[in-house]
Amino acid sequence: MLAASLHAESVELVEAPQPAASLVAADVPASNLNETSSSSELAWPFGLSLTEDAMQVSPSAKGSGVGGSPAKADSNEVIDANGNVIPLERREPKRILGFMPNFRSVSGGSKPHPPGWKYNFSVATHQATDYSSFIFLGLTSLMAEGINEHPSLGKGADGFYAYSWRGFLDKTDNTYLSAWLLPGLLHEDTRFYAMGAGHSIAMRSIYVISRQGVARTYGGRQTPNFAGLGGKVLTQVVSRYYYPPNATSFSVLATKFSYSVMRDVMFSSIREFYPDAAAHFIRRHREKMARLAAAGE
Repeated sequence: MLAASLHAESVELVEAPQPAASLVAADVPASNLNETSSSSELAWPFGLSLTEDAMQVSPSAKGSGVGGSPAKADSNEVIDANGNVIPLERREPKRILGFMPNFRSVSGGSKPHPPGWKYNFSVATHQATDYSSFIFLGLTSLMAEGINEHPSLGKGADGFYAYSWRGFLDKTDNTYLSAWLLPGLLHEDTRFYAMGAGHSIAMRSIYVISRQGVARTYGGRQTPNFAGLGGKVLTQVVSRYYYPPNATSFSVLATKFSYSVMRDVMFSSIREFYPDAAAHFIRRHREKMARLAAAGE
């Protein structure tokens, strides 16, 4: 079982969540993740804001980002292997809706940072210790206690504590096993490579589901996702040492494994389709600003 207090060495997360259509709201910057300054903020519900600067869109690229022809990028742009600017609807943000960590996604068509022991450890640590992870941990612990998932853990404050620290170990173990240890041993890249716009919704949905069973080798070939699925299995095996005996039967562990897979599918679906929605919002905003500018002339 791996401790979440380990500190990663300074490694720049290049390909993972490039600030594409990221929503910024009192965003707490993760260590070594290059955050860009915000300007030209666009109003968004619940106090969130969408900034064009946060999407790394230079003046020369505007107009080519959504529906335009490819343009050569400057050093701050999200580019593909040919040096062309990747359209907004294919870019993965650092955070979805301003707070959901998206550090293990690769923008469609982008050239990713090479995986390896040091880089994978840095990404896993950012993912495991991100502030938003503790928010979700609290919510899931309350839900598990509310439905009395493990009666022996109790109720009330003591029950919430019992669910929380075990949930934290589950989440942390799974992150390090699936994103660092097993990928390093097996040379598998378990990051999510978005298919992106340009394909049918049905095809992209099937692709998202298939990523549970398919990963990439370090050389870029398709391979069974032994690291990702193996990490989930080992997480359940390790959990037998800190859950009460009546919560470690095969049926209980199999159910928890299934929930883990379903959560990954749901989140991967968000990662796949979120850039489309963000790009649509940006396009509508630009059209509105253009109409207002024309009316004011």
